[in-house]
Amino acid sequence: MPRYAFEDFTPGTVRTLGPVTVSREEIVSFAREYDPQPFHVDEIAARDSFVGTLIASGWHTCALNMRLLADDVILDSTSMGSPGIEELKWAKPVRPGDTLRSRMTVLETRPSRSRPSIGLVRFRFDVLNQADETVMVQQNWIMFGLRETGLAVNGSRSRPPEGIGSPDPAAERPAISANPYLEDLVVGQTDVLGSYAYTAEDIVRFARDYDPQRFHVDPVAAKASLFGDLCASGWQTAAVWMKLMAAHRDRVRADALARGERPARLGPSPGFTDLRWLKPVYAGDTITYRSTLTGKRVSASRPGWGIAFHRNTGVNQHGEEVFSFDGAVFWERRPGH
Repeated sequence: MPRYAFEDFTPGTVRTLGPVTVSREEIVSFAREYDPQPFHVDEIAARDSFVGTLIASGWHTCALNMRLLADDVILDSTSMGSPGIEELKWAKPVRPGDTLRSRMTVLETRPSRSRPSIGLVRFRFDVLNQADETVMVQQNWIMFGLRETGLAVNGSRSRPPEGIGSPDPAAERPAISANPYLEDLVVGQTDVLGSYAYTAEDIVRFARDYDPQRFHVDPVAAKASLFGDLCASGWQTAAVWMKLMAAHRDRVRADALARGERPARLGPSPGFTDLRWLKPVYAGDTITYRSTLTGKRVSASRPGWGIAFHRNTGVNQHGEEVFSFDGAVFWERRPGH
């Protein structure tokens, strides 16, 4: 019997998870695969970047927080996953050698109206470094089975039927050409970042490092779970979005250089809101990711920089949206502005 079920989470309860120390090698290894921006992979190049030093990808910090939660709570619970993240802020950089711990606060709980064997728990996670500085803040709901009604997580559910979904209108929108400065960005334009095919091996490899829940690492146990089959960690679907976004930016940057233009630089992201894992991503699924510019503004604190806002989505081979979030990123302004 798992130690933690829905009934064991009381609003107002605070618990510290961890710690974990982050090495330079781990920072660079994660970034090379998922977020190869200069300030994540190259100490020399990082000195001339927006940040000025080597730092961990924000998605790496998310994954590390997930691992702390998994080790201390989730793996010994009736957890059935999370529908998404309400809000997340990257408050301070995580640097090589930092030791992180996560302060988990239970904000509220409520039984599910549609599934009486499930309850939802809303958490806040404050990730702190060794100097007690907050580096990340996250709020989200997690689903847990109720102890008194049995473990609903053990009830099997079939995978969604095969079929073709409705066409994605974003595919018809023009992509942003060249490598524009903030002033050149056009609200409403969409970039198709690319597609990624998820394999069982890839899903298990990521999950073993950061989110080793049984429906992510064990194909047999996954079939008896709420999801009905092996599926990717939600944090992997987010990290892959970043991987394809980085590759897209590299292609655009290369095109600008080939034309003899100076490419605009991008800085880190301050965070995101309304991240949703809408449908499971199963082994064999191919997800196509897109990013649409939704707004922009000049930075009040960083001369020469602005912030671009974007809506990001992932759609599977059936035309079903499986992933979305609203993000922001620091974007260089045209020299002289």
